[in-house]
Amino acid sequence: MKTENLQQELQPLREQLRNHPLYAQLESVSDIKTFMESHVYAVWDFMSLLKALQQHLTCVGLPWHPEKDTSVARFINEIVLEEESDFNEKGEAKSHFEMYLDAMQEVHADTEKVLAIISSFTDLETISAKIEATELDQAEKNFLQFTFEVINSQQPHLIAAAFTFGREDLIPDMFLGIIEQSGEHGASKYKKLEYYLKRHIELDGDEHGPLALRMIKALCGSDDQKWNDVLEYSKQALHYRIELWDSIAEKLKENKGNLVNAL
Repeated sequence: MKTENLQQELQPLREQLRNHPLYAQLESVSDIKTFMESHVYAVWDFMSLLKALQQHLTCVGLPWHPEKDTSVARFINEIVLEEESDFNEKGEAKSHFEMYLDAMQEVHADTEKVLAIISSFTDLETISAKIEATELDQAEKNFLQFTFEVINSQQPHLIAAAFTFGREDLIPDMFLGIIEQSGEHGASKYKKLEYYLKRHIELDGDEHGPLALRMIKALCGSDDQKWNDVLEYSKQALHYRIELWDSIAEKLKENKGNLVNAL
């Protein structure tokens, strides 16, 4: 299977995600707040996928040895640099997860819950049981469970599949439009969120997508079983992302219903 065939097979699910009804429900900063309180778990677990790939595709042990594909190693290391220790709007070194938390606080979203939950995750052996014991809704649990099931497989091609597909490429542009229309001084009022979104757009431009596909090609080679595995796990990644979007859409619907009833 070629990467072109893989993308063609995944296109219906990617279109379903791209045209999800959730986007039409995001109309205000209050909606962004609700979205971020669920989406933050996808921001956090992305880092575990990334660090798993770094362990498999770059040399992090001693003594050091050169990797077979240094272009893939460079790609992973560049993303780690950007995601784990980028500069925020003040020029301070912060991870994108921490920048996301700062943006959440700016829109008065709850960050205590996610910090309490992830602080309870201490190792890969017990994380599945600990996820299940949280107060997260089922879609959030399923999303995290899938991520760590893939990581625990110790199969780089599966981790690369979950890492590459199911991203929310519409969200940054949409959020920027909402905050710019959120009243007087809208954009300047949410500087941390605006910076995070623009940085996200900048980094996830034309370069990362093709390099991620090259990574998958390098990991699968001519092994048909690995290509089939990547297709199956990519479909699952997209399904769990869609399920998470369904859950957030339902929360937004409930919030607006409660607001109408209160009037």
